[in-house]
Amino acid sequence: MAVPRLGLGRQNFLPLKRRSALLLKLIAVVFAVLLFCEFLVYYVVIFQCNWPEVKTPASRGDQETPEPVLKAMFLADTHLLGKVRGHWLDKLRREWQMERAFQTALWLLQPEVIFILGDIFDEGKWSSSQAWADDVQRFQKMFRHPSNVQLKVVVGNHDIGFHYEMNTYKVRRFEKVFNSESLFSWKGINFVMVNSVALEGDGCHICSQAEAELIEVSHKLNCSRQKHRTRWCEGQLLPASAPVLLQHYPLYRRSDANCSGEDAALPEERNIPFKEKYDVLSREASQKLLWWLRPRLVLSGHTHSACEVLHGGGLPEVSIPSFSWRNRNNPSFIMGSITATDHALSKCYLPRENRVLLTYCGAAVLLVVLVLAHFQLLPSLFLLGWNLLRKRKTT
Repeated sequence: MAVPRLGLGRQNFLPLKRRSALLLKLIAVVFAVLLFCEFLVYYVVIFQCNWPEVKTPASRGDQETPEPVLKAMFLADTHLLGKVRGHWLDKLRREWQMERAFQTALWLLQPEVIFILGDIFDEGKWSSSQAWADDVQRFQKMFRHPSNVQLKVVVGNHDIGFHYEMNTYKVRRFEKVFNSESLFSWKGINFVMVNSVALEGDGCHICSQAEAELIEVSHKLNCSRQKHRTRWCEGQLLPASAPVLLQHYPLYRRSDANCSGEDAALPEERNIPFKEKYDVLSREASQKLLWWLRPRLVLSGHTHSACEVLHGGGLPEVSIPSFSWRNRNNPSFIMGSITATDHALSKCYLPRENRVLLTYCGAAVLLVVLVLAHFQLLPSLFLLGWNLLRKRKTT
């Protein structure tokens, strides 16, 4: 009687072992796909990015002392979702993507300073005090950085509202969190950060204050350019370097008709005229900025698409696409090697979302094949498909 029981136990054990092996294979495939698509893919893609080389006196073979090179990273329009318009699943997905992309870039590229050019939040223009505090806490977790890396933030219309929505409370709330400043200098390089929402030109209190700050910055920059100090230039002078202008709204341009590249606006959208003070700064505000500051480079956001423009005198402006996959299939950021007299920019693309989704679809097909192969159903399905094909041909 003992032998039959042993045989029955062995027969039951073999299918159980095969099912366990199948389960382990499925778990391994799922884990490997999740690990790649949600973690490793950022390293694979961003590892291909390199800092551009800027020509310093030493690299040109001159005998002058080489200028220090500042490694700066520029991104825009993160649009962290809020409580009103943000579905929890969408919020979880987008914030995980941006956090992993930012932290991976920080680890691989090691920038010295990071600039975010506005629209940090999606609902800052109407969020309550508690919702604002929650959004800020999430932002600080996602964009955490070492103490030796500086993070500078420019205000955008979604952070404080368009001109007709912004007020002193919203502006001060933003400035309190991000310690916003109009002028930042490092390694002999001047950066001017502008509240472009306040350049409405209608004389409102916030607008007048913003213009007064810019005029003061203009005075400091002009003093730094003078070879001989006058009685009007007192105190510590800024580096004698033309500034880099950073703002959310682009300078005035008619449209994106002259923009090109894989991350530019869609062809059917490029010829749509821009509205002044809404899509771009007004002509008047743009001329004032250029007259006051005389920048050598302008970087902006707001449009969610890439564009390179040459303004009067050959001044380059680079519009940076959105950093969020909610706004683009192919987000990116700008890497800049900047000295006091020169600069070089390059673009670093992030993983394309459609490719990540295709990877998940391929993995799902593989899982189905594994299950069918385990239960030896593939030959039957193949035969069924072959018979259906033959019937279709005969009819």
